[in-house]
Amino acid sequence: MSQNSSLKKYFLLIFCISVFSLLSVIYIEFVLNQKPCKLCVYQRIPYIVTIFICFLGFTSQKKINWLFFLTLVFISSSFLSGYHVGIENGIFSEFSGCSSTNINLIDKTDIINSLNDSMPSCKEINFRIFDLSLATINLFISIIISVYSAKLFINEKNRSN
Repeated sequence: MSQNSSLKKYFLLIFCISVFSLLSVIYIEFVLNQKPCKLCVYQRIPYIVTIFICFLGFTSQKKINWLFFLTLVFISSSFLSGYHVGIENGIFSEFSGCSSTNINLIDKTDIINSLNDSMPSCKEINFRIFDLSLATINLFISIIISVYSAKLFINEKNRSN
């Protein structure tokens, strides 16, 4: 099997993981009716970007460039989900975007509407799988993919030199 073929399979695998992850959180949000916090929503962005990177990496001749971008995306995803796990476990304090802004409202109707539309706090864990928060699962996935992608990138870089 050629190295080019194995990289294509890797891009396809990460593409499938990203699509599955996004479909899972959409299911949890809309079918199971579990509202995500702001950081949970932000953690979807790397997976959306990954879908495009994997498509371009799969079809491109210069796969090493897309592998580099894929590595960067999952390193950033690791930091974002690590920060969220830190908030959940009380290591970091919540940033202002995680907490409700109802305190600035004066009108009773606005307060009631904002309570209905408000997102949960980033430190609350409303949904668990195997007793792990989704942020913790995302942290594990992001670290594994970023380490493996970095390893593949380094091997490809050494092979091309």
